[in-house]
Amino acid sequence: MSEADKGRRTRAIVTEQEALDFHSQGRPGKLEITPTKPMATQRDLSLAYSPGVAVPVKAIAADPATAYDYTTRGNMVAVISNGTAILGLGNLGALASKPVMEGKSVLFKRFADVDSIDLEVDTENVDEFINCVRYLGPSFGGINLEDIKAPECFIIESRLRELMDIPVFHDDQHGTAIIAAAGLINALELTGRDLKTTRLVCNGAGAAAIACVELIKSMGFNPENIILCDTKGVIYQGRTEGMNQWKSAHAVKTDRRSLEEAMNGADVVFGLSQKGAFTEDMIRSMAPKPIIFAMANPDPEITPEEVARIRDDAIMATGRSDYPNQVNNVLGFPYIFRGALDVRASTINDAMKIAAARALASLAREDVPDDVAAAYQGVRPRFGPQYIIPVPFDPRLISAIPMAVAKAAIDSGVARRDIPSLEAYGRELSARRDPIASTLQRLYERVRRHPKRVVFAEAEEEQVMRAAISYANQQLGTAVLLGREDLIRATAERAGIELDRPGIEIVNARISTRVEAYTDFLYARLQRKGYLLRDVQRLIKTDRNHFAACMVALGDADAMVTGTTRNYSTALEEVRRCIDAKPGHRVIGVSLALTRGRTVFVADTAVHDMPSAEELADIAEEAAGIARRMGYEPRVAMLAYSTFGHPTGERSERVREAVKILDRRRVDFEYDGEMAADVALNGKVMEQYPFCRLSGTANVLVMPAFHSASISTKMLQELGGSTVIGPLLVGLDKSVQITSMGAKDSDIVNMAAIAAYNAGT
Repeated sequence: MSEADKGRRTRAIVTEQEALDFHSQGRPGKLEITPTKPMATQRDLSLAYSPGVAVPVKAIAADPATAYDYTTRGNMVAVISNGTAILGLGNLGALASKPVMEGKSVLFKRFADVDSIDLEVDTENVDEFINCVRYLGPSFGGINLEDIKAPECFIIESRLRELMDIPVFHDDQHGTAIIAAAGLINALELTGRDLKTTRLVCNGAGAAAIACVELIKSMGFNPENIILCDTKGVIYQGRTEGMNQWKSAHAVKTDRRSLEEAMNGADVVFGLSQKGAFTEDMIRSMAPKPIIFAMANPDPEITPEEVARIRDDAIMATGRSDYPNQVNNVLGFPYIFRGALDVRASTINDAMKIAAARALASLAREDVPDDVAAAYQGVRPRFGPQYIIPVPFDPRLISAIPMAVAKAAIDSGVARRDIPSLEAYGRELSARRDPIASTLQRLYERVRRHPKRVVFAEAEEEQVMRAAISYANQQLGTAVLLGREDLIRATAERAGIELDRPGIEIVNARISTRVEAYTDFLYARLQRKGYLLRDVQRLIKTDRNHFAACMVALGDADAMVTGTTRNYSTALEEVRRCIDAKPGHRVIGVSLALTRGRTVFVADTAVHDMPSAEELADIAEEAAGIARRMGYEPRVAMLAYSTFGHPTGERSERVREAVKILDRRRVDFEYDGEMAADVALNGKVMEQYPFCRLSGTANVLVMPAFHSASISTKMLQELGGSTVIGPLLVGLDKSVQITSMGAKDSDIVNMAAIAAYNAGT
């Protein structure tokens, strides 16, 4: 859920029924409580509760600061709302806000490993709300206020900050302000402007707009150069209509009265109002190299396309993920609270907000890592007009922003805990990062830019049908449901699935007009391999894998996904009757292991049982290729039970020979071996071998045999807390992916998206 893009994205990529199913299936809602200590024995229970729990109780009573040591308080935030301003939906009440607050809690955990719980307070009375929240301080390390309407939100936040000794942060105000300020710092740098002389207009006078104005003034912006506008025009000194104390604080002495007049000659405009508020004439009247932040939700005040028609010198940001420079609150609140919690801050002050904004701005100026380059199809974005704000999946956010916030808290005197080494703190923060969602998010966004036609070969299965609909609804392309239409529709009716929607097609192999063409194609391939014409006709008419693979082979579809109803090797054999290996390539299986702090490709996990040295070299090339296509610069480790000759053994000889073969081929990626897994994955251990060619820990692991690859990835998944995607099928001339038997609809969608992505590379 993108904070600045909430309503629009929901409407665009999911149906109402899918959203309801997502929140209701399995355990209702999006959160659960999981114990962090063992609860298996009577002794465990005695330590967790009576009598053992009495010991920390006494310790906290004697020294309240030890609550951070003995309880969850130091990593716990309350997400609190009364539901008076839910998303763009308005005042729907406290209970209706609960799904949103649960979602906010999920984002805290996903991006910064901050635990949180949602609390919905059923009152619109300001005093009642404050009195409810103020007494919750001992339970939490911070309070995140959300979806509370203005002007009540100003009063509530201000008074709670006075009454509580923990951070109180209204994200709708300050989150937007911090991200916008970061983008503004970089836009001013690119256009050669000075903070003190730049003229800025802010259209909108709600919570976020006023927070933006207050923050940039705190950063050194000249108050006389800022004009705030609302629906009645310029907020000027002496105006009485539609005023309140928060607007009055930013009234300026000016003879300009309308937004159009205010924008004439302005250097910067912030939009926090509504779609269409900025006209082309207004943009045309701005100063050279204008800076335009159109942040209205869900649609901007003016689109980049509209601006581009009249100006080629503008720098733009919006709240949308489908344009460059997204002002997205998820860049801020998880990391700001992470830093504040880690130093046990008593508040989040202006110094911490400014530090966060400056850290974000600095991050956008640095060379980007593989994870960010992957989102741009391997082309690394560079600091410039199209890249002034980091993207939400930048892995460096987890260390850069909390470090800056924590340091500012310490320097400004609101921290109650020091951090002896910021460098060590940064390493600790990086270890918290989870790349799972970001890896898939990048892939999905890239497929949306180039939608593909994907055949779902087992469409009579309910989970395949749901996956196909999800694929189409997420705007990844056209989903072709392959099967008997009467059975597909009967299954859909029983499951309450609506099939008649854009992006969904049903193809019945028995009555397709392409049967003859597919039969001729496949018969030409199989007639000298023991197949009669009637055998091939039967395969095309009755076996969906053969029909789907022929669709892809002859260009009637871009990719296919199968495997839900039959084992991997059987499905692969059927596909390979129709599709050859890509010339000069070898077909292999590569699993993508996603774990905290890293993404690792493991090969071969599906095809070769005991590969020869030549085959191992081929596997290394294929695995490096898929890593590079997914945006990672490959560092390949040829794994064995031995490391550089010790201990010696016959099986390691094949691995050493494979390295020599790669030497002769002069491949264009880093590789070395043979080496054990700990050498490949642990930088400290690798340092013991200074002659190792790898410039860093490996991100591609070539296993010496299929059994070791399969066993290791499954152990990672079950014991190591990793997510393993795949095996991804690599090396075929056309794009095909095979799921595991009985795969869930979400797994099938992931594989379909990967197939679609590979069809375009």
